[in-house]
Amino acid sequence: MPTDSRTFLITGIASERSLAYAIASNLAQNPENNLILSYQQERFRSRLEEYSSSFGNCSLLLCDVGVSEDLERLSDFVEENCPQGLHGLVHAIAFAPADQLHGQFTNCVHKEGFLTAHEISSYSLAALVQAVKPSLQKAGGSVLTLTYLGSERVIPNYNVMGLAKASLEACVRYLAADLGPVGIRVNGISAPPVRTLASSGIKGIKDMVQYCGQNNFLKRVVTAQEIASVARFLLSPAASSITGEIIATDGGFSHACPIPC
Repeated sequence: MPTDSRTFLITGIASERSLAYAIASNLAQNPENNLILSYQQERFRSRLEEYSSSFGNCSLLLCDVGVSEDLERLSDFVEENCPQGLHGLVHAIAFAPADQLHGQFTNCVHKEGFLTAHEISSYSLAALVQAVKPSLQKAGGSVLTLTYLGSERVIPNYNVMGLAKASLEACVRYLAADLGPVGIRVNGISAPPVRTLASSGIKGIKDMVQYCGQNNFLKRVVTAQEIASVARFLLSPAASSITGEIIATDGGFSHACPIPC
């Protein structure tokens, strides 16, 4: 890798409609950047190979964040292949069983679903940071995760994912406080509802996207490309004083109180 390049590890690309894909595509606009794309299962590899052909300098690595051996392999790969360190980590991983994302919270929540949502959607951020902390510290890198307003407000059908996102946002603050002294920044983007492969499991997502667009301050749907531009800023030296923050990119919807006049 060229010594003047910047290297970013991006997790969670599931399709071309994912926010992780939009962020990777944005970062790849700089031909000097190097991307490491991790994927959970082998069935995603061919898809990422297709995407990486348009991203330029790109490596692929199998990593299931729920498997400790995969995290160790990720740590070794980054250390061996990123001599200048890791400049950015994009955590775009979230999951809850489908039966947790439909109906009333008390009717559907169960222990297994609750623990799965928190392990994959929140704990995985801490686990990933632990795995690549030395490389992030070497480069003075930045960590970015993706969250949603459901962490603060009750969103129909979001259920246990709202609790997991609240945990994720607390994790951002604790990581930021812990890692700030060694030069690592940690932030989150609170994105509006976006039609992605991941969000397709949430009942009523199409209506949620439309409602947010109609009732935010901009009176339009915020695009994945706009969210990716904010991500690129937060991962860059231009945001060197920003850490521990959750930045809303929802066109002001989180500050609005849409009621009929």
